[in-house]
Amino acid sequence: MTKGKKKQKWIQVREDMPPINRNAGGIDVGATEMWVSVPPDRDAEPVQQYGAFTRDLYAMADWLKRCGIETVAMESTGVYWIPVFQVLEERGIDVLLVNARYAKNVSGRKTDMLDCQWLRTLHTYGLLAGSFQPSAEIGVLRSYLRQRQMLIDSAATHIQHMQKALTQMNLQLAHVLSDVTGTTGMRIIRDILKGERDPKRLAGLRDVRTKSDEETIAKALEGNYRPEHVFALKQAVELFDVYQQKISDCDQQIAGYLRTLESKINIQAQPLKPAREKKKKRRNAPGFDCRHEAYRISGVDLTQIDSISESAALTILSEIGADMSPWKTEKHFASWLTVCPNNKITGGKIFQRQTRKSANRVRELLCICAQSLINSKSALGAFCRRMCSRLGPQKGIVATAHKLALLIYRLLKFGKDYVDIGEEAYERQYKERVVKNLARKAKQFGFQLVLSPATP
Repeated sequence: MTKGKKKQKWIQVREDMPPINRNAGGIDVGATEMWVSVPPDRDAEPVQQYGAFTRDLYAMADWLKRCGIETVAMESTGVYWIPVFQVLEERGIDVLLVNARYAKNVSGRKTDMLDCQWLRTLHTYGLLAGSFQPSAEIGVLRSYLRQRQMLIDSAATHIQHMQKALTQMNLQLAHVLSDVTGTTGMRIIRDILKGERDPKRLAGLRDVRTKSDEETIAKALEGNYRPEHVFALKQAVELFDVYQQKISDCDQQIAGYLRTLESKINIQAQPLKPAREKKKKRRNAPGFDCRHEAYRISGVDLTQIDSISESAALTILSEIGADMSPWKTEKHFASWLTVCPNNKITGGKIFQRQTRKSANRVRELLCICAQSLINSKSALGAFCRRMCSRLGPQKGIVATAHKLALLIYRLLKFGKDYVDIGEEAYERQYKERVVKNLARKAKQFGFQLVLSPATP
């Protein structure tokens, strides 16, 4: 081995290809048709075509059962795979949902009929890795919370329409209020829609908690109230109110479903500890006690980790569940979240370290939580600031998200509580670790590290 190069771990590559899944099938999922492949010895026509209607899906499942198929591989094409997945799972067939990136096309295989055969061949020899799918109960919760997030995103669009209409009337309300949909902002907007135009009277609706005074708000409300812009503002407010009502209905549905889930812990024997700190309720916060429900179904309180809010904890559980068995170690979990470096080595050198591209919702949520640690006085806040100063803001946020992912895995895996040691204790431990490494390095070169006396 060349001196100076890192020794790579030796891995034995098997040259034989024994079949791993003998009772495997392959399905190419489309919007209007399904191409299904089974081993040639199971049917006179091992490749068949089925429609996308429900009766066709059940007929496909019956044919697979008659052929003795126990597991099926199919690509995750849009949302077309969901009905197929549910029908096959209902019939007791193990479905391996494969990322299309891992089953790329090869030369000469450009039709749906050949694609399903290629998926079956790869699955037979165990060359495909399935995407993670939570349990059926958690899957229902995930659908509810994703629907709720879609409603929040749609409501945010109409907030932008409200701000646009206000700007077109030269009402600089967004410059004097932190949130135009807050208490003061909505009072003023609703009175404008009722016909009020006096800036002083509108500014008198100011809430006592608003930082801007009435005089400043009155100056911002001197504008040109053109009827077409007022009409646009009215429709934006009405649509915003509709989405707020739909979000409230969604909260009631989620709260009712959470009560049906099995408890993982006895609340009476192990009651929920007090929250880290009391925060004011935000507009998009759930309308029920999601912290209590998340603790009951998971057995741990994820909100004890700094930056993990109540809604974030419930969202994380809805995406990954409370069972960590699909990931062998915390490193596998971090790799699945794509918050760790993806080292690409060629010629004994690492030429790329950046994380893989991913649309993982938990990864995005953890990065948002990591951003809130920039000014935190906790140990995680100190870690985040150190990573950002060392790696840069973007990489530092990802490194902090990686730290949060490891903590979440350990809590859900081992059921232990998280204890924050504080910023000062973290800085002290970091300093001791650096001094210890410097002393070891000096000893290797034949020197002795001597601490200088403290200067006044």
